[in-house]
Amino acid sequence: MNSNSAAVARRRRFDDLVGVFHQDMYRYAAWLCRDRTIAEDIVQEALLRAWKSLDSLREDAAAKHWLLTIVRRENARYFERRRLETVDVDNLTPSQQALLAEQPDDQLDDMRDAIYRLDDDYREPLVLQVLMGYSTNEIAELMGLKQGAVLTRLHRARHKLKDKMQDEDA
Repeated sequence: MNSNSAAVARRRRFDDLVGVFHQDMYRYAAWLCRDRTIAEDIVQEALLRAWKSLDSLREDAAAKHWLLTIVRRENARYFERRRLETVDVDNLTPSQQALLAEQPDDQLDDMRDAIYRLDDDYREPLVLQVLMGYSTNEIAELMGLKQGAVLTRLHRARHKLKDKMQDEDA
């Protein structure tokens, strides 16, 4: 196989893998950083890293786990090297305040807040299962845990979430 056909085959393999898992990568990045624009940046950086290290992926069956691990690490790198700009919301102009306006949904806000207040050990498997649709086996593989540990964390996460929501209703 000449170098040109090898490059075409490598590109085709990468395109096939990314085509299947790109949306999962984006959803996971968006959940991790809670910002769609930053999630796009993280996915782009993750894709670049994946392209550079594509030869290290021995089995395409492991691609999903491999790509999501790259996204997780890229998210950590992103926030290690960036100092996010802050804005004093008390000093916003009226036009800037209008940009913050949104139809309030107190139940949704309370649920999100309760989920975000869960410890990472509980929040991450819960979000992976409920929002992203991963099986407990996939979550265990992604997080480097045994399936029993994932099931325990999911059970505890739901219990803690239920308690948090009941406390807020009371």
